[in-house]
Amino acid sequence: MTFDADLNACAALVQQGDADRFAATMASPVAARRILFPLYAFNVEVSRAPWVTKEPMIAEMRLQWWRDALEEISEGRTPRRHEVVTPLSDVLTPDQARALDGLVDARRWDIGSDPFEDEAEMWRYLDATTGTLLWTAAQALGAAPAEEVALRKTTRAVALANWMCALPELEARGKRPMYDGRPEKLAQLARAALADLTAQRALGKASRLVLLSGWRARGILKAIARQPQRVARGDLVTPQLARSLTLIRARLTGRI
Repeated sequence: MTFDADLNACAALVQQGDADRFAATMASPVAARRILFPLYAFNVEVSRAPWVTKEPMIAEMRLQWWRDALEEISEGRTPRRHEVVTPLSDVLTPDQARALDGLVDARRWDIGSDPFEDEAEMWRYLDATTGTLLWTAAQALGAAPAEEVALRKTTRAVALANWMCALPELEARGKRPMYDGRPEKLAQLARAALADLTAQRALGKASRLVLLSGWRARGILKAIARQPQRVARGDLVTPQLARSLTLIRARLTGRI
């Protein structure tokens, strides 16, 4: 089964912009890659949009471009020709396209510099971004609707681990990402997220395949729970050998 130029372009975008999801997708069956690469490439492009310019209005316009593309898909119109939009339109149902519109809207928070007001607002953002992306991917792979609650609970752990890794860079770019950045609070959040990972036991094959994209989450959260100061130091990088072994174990066991 070969990829066309658009799917190859999507894979390249993910490889450049989201190394963990690229590795996880390459460890997945080829048929699944045809679904996952357009979705993950879409996420890379949307997540970049607020950062490629210092002009808020231009950032808003970039995000609106993606919302317009999703609207075309949701309404059954022929979507604009684009290396990501075109294969994405082959993956999404109208309802899924409407759900992803909420992901794009949530990314508007990235344009400003204000911190989240509280923990609830942080979780709304993470649920709307990582949670919606991974649930949409699971649906596209055939996950049952009854799995949504368990999958979204598990993806909270994935989202938090990714968020903690991104905090130093966000702060370097002028963001104030955490409503409470005390080490003890970070450790508390990590411990709670580790408990959320138990929800994956209720998931089927498609959802587990999508969760493979969070294969480093458990190790990251354990490190934060033990030594939360590592977040501020940006010291959550996993050595290459450990990365490979962790991914292989997750693929073989179906759990992250």
